[in-house]
Amino acid sequence: MNDDRPLILVVEDEPQIRRFVRAALEDEGCVVEAGSAAEALEAFTGPGPALAIIDLGLPDRDGVELIRELRTWTMLPVLVLSARSAEAEKVAALDAGADDYLTKPFGVEEMRARVRALLRRQKVGAGETVTEFGSIRVDRVHRSVTRDGIAIHLTPIEYRLLGALLTNAGRVMTHRQLLKDVWGAGYAERGHYLRIYIGHLRQKLEADPARPRYLLTETGVGYRFQFQDSAT
Repeated sequence: MNDDRPLILVVEDEPQIRRFVRAALEDEGCVVEAGSAAEALEAFTGPGPALAIIDLGLPDRDGVELIRELRTWTMLPVLVLSARSAEAEKVAALDAGADDYLTKPFGVEEMRARVRALLRRQKVGAGETVTEFGSIRVDRVHRSVTRDGIAIHLTPIEYRLLGALLTNAGRVMTHRQLLKDVWGAGYAERGHYLRIYIGHLRQKLEADPARPRYLLTETGVGYRFQFQDSAT
């Protein structure tokens, strides 16, 4: 086993699903299992995992509570796997600090792609000064955006919105999170602002704005920046 591979924690009370997820992710990292929230917290006594996959229906506490507790002391990426499919449930988990959400049943390849995207997010992060996707290059030091070397003009709001999505690449950002981050707390309920400005960014950055490859919509929940090579 390659010890340099990232450690992935799977928190799921059903052994059959745990084994399934573990087998599916063997090529992505070293997988450890936990059947409860208490066992999950024990996994952080040594070198902590690089990513956690959490079911919401845990036997000793709700998964949303576990995510909220983790967020008080760690920012590791969290992917939720849950049978709860209501948009309100997804938003609650994401607002608690989850980075992404997959509803059971889910496809193996999609899960692997989400895991790769979240692991890559750690490398992109806020400290990354240059981000490239497709023919687009974003230089945060010089606050410049180019397509094939030609400058693209973004308004201050558009630039802040793009920056928030890039900083959280691979993560689903809820409408409320983006509105607070870009416009401020007083704008948390003005979802139409996001639709307008996401549309502007797609017109400027996507090869086909009607079929975006990078600035993706999570229906009823929010938006995600996704590197194309992370999604399969």
